[in-house]
Amino acid sequence: MKLKIATLAGDGIGPEVTHEAQNILTAVAEAGGHEFVFTEALIGGVAITAHGTPLPQATIDICLDSDAVLLGAVGDNKFNALSPDKRPEAGLLQIRQVLGGFANLRPSVAYPALSENSPLRPEVTKGADILFVRELLGGLYFGQPRWWNKESGEAINTMRYTKSEVVRVARVAFELAQKRRKKLTSVDKANVLEVSQLWRATVDELKADYPDVTVEHQLVDSMAMHLMNVPRNFDVVLTENLFGDILSDESGIITGSLGMLPSATIGGTVNLYEPVHGSAPDIAGQGKANPLGAILTAAMVLRHSANLEQEAKAIEAAVVKVLDAGHRTADIARGNTSANVTTQQMGKLVHSALAESIDRQQSLHAV
Repeated sequence: MKLKIATLAGDGIGPEVTHEAQNILTAVAEAGGHEFVFTEALIGGVAITAHGTPLPQATIDICLDSDAVLLGAVGDNKFNALSPDKRPEAGLLQIRQVLGGFANLRPSVAYPALSENSPLRPEVTKGADILFVRELLGGLYFGQPRWWNKESGEAINTMRYTKSEVVRVARVAFELAQKRRKKLTSVDKANVLEVSQLWRATVDELKADYPDVTVEHQLVDSMAMHLMNVPRNFDVVLTENLFGDILSDESGIITGSLGMLPSATIGGTVNLYEPVHGSAPDIAGQGKANPLGAILTAAMVLRHSANLEQEAKAIEAAVVKVLDAGHRTADIARGNTSANVTTQQMGKLVHSALAESIDRQQSLHAV
């Protein structure tokens, strides 16, 4: 198959981790006889420096002409004096809107080899495997009116959803739950917010279409507590924008580092993929960044844009193998373990583990 991938490496450690993810995708393409075509484009601070805007029209055109967009990270402190709509992060918000993806998928997995990384006890995190489905284009981040009157000392943001917006993201969550452990937890604040009452009522209406999925509702504050106490009780977690932003970042505690968390934004014209971590400009170019979040994001590219499920699982298995062997970048070096590999070395280790897995599979098929 042919897949056109726009690579938006961005700022800080973005280029380093994106390079390792692209290497993994190239290995999969070569092994499987696929044609993956990568086209680079600018976003964030590097785009401001080159073109005076965090999202040039040329980048938009390249993305819209692609089958998937692989993004590294955006953000650079030297642009902090600019207004929010001119900063690097504005480019990320804009490309999400342009591509139209409304469902943000964020897996959070407890890796046994990293149990010491989490401040939670190993018996609490053991077996945790959660997929957050976060609505990405509505809620407080985009609702109107919104303004800040500095003279009067008053500011307003609006949480707004329509039933159709809830339906479309909820269907994504239900369908993913059907492919996993068939449990859906919908998070809201229905005891206080009318928007959440709409959210809960809509999810309840949809239950009849998915009789094989068990549905439960959780208030966002209690959910924040349960995530830390009984994370393995959850499978697919459906949330609105703000709640999902907070809870999915909190779930990094389960894995042990934001550097391990991938994400995908689907449902629009072109799917957008990015690791959850930020640009970390303080360690850029030092080989300290963890590329595993980006590599696991590459697996999501294969799963959701190329329909290559087995190849996606092979990448994920290669990551587990490398972790089980004790290899660590600085962010996941805890307890008796010290950082023993650089960004590039970690990428090569995953590449080698993946190649071994592919060779075994090809040998089995040859027999």
